[in-house]
Amino acid sequence: MEREELGMKYDEFVDAVAIRAGMSPAEAEVLAHAALQTLADRLTAGEARDLAAQLPRGLAESLEPRYEKAEAFGLEEFVRRVGNRAAVDLSTAWYGMRAVLATLRGGVSVGEFQDVIGQLGKEYVEALQPAR
Repeated sequence: MEREELGMKYDEFVDAVAIRAGMSPAEAEVLAHAALQTLADRLTAGEARDLAAQLPRGLAESLEPRYEKAEAFGLEEFVRRVGNRAAVDLSTAWYGMRAVLATLRGGVSVGEFQDVIGQLGKEYVEALQPAR
């Protein structure tokens, strides 16, 4: 079975991020890679690899872990790193990061997404809640 048969295709993922974040597919593509690279820093290497196994080629490579252990940093630092990697302001990074996580929620297995959120923590779950 090919990797892309497990879930969304690359373009579907990027388009979903673009729609959720209200940006062009080109902007969404840059932000998706930046958010996934940052996620790889925040997750254990094993979890990053498990998540990558459920993503299409082209996105999975962005989850290549640099370290075996997860770096401990909060949501604010996560957004800052996404912004730096994507060369966008914090507001754009925030919407892009939320859109990527929401797209992951629908694009990977429930168990895998729960494993990811379990490592990220409560503030990330709250960031995914719709604005009131």
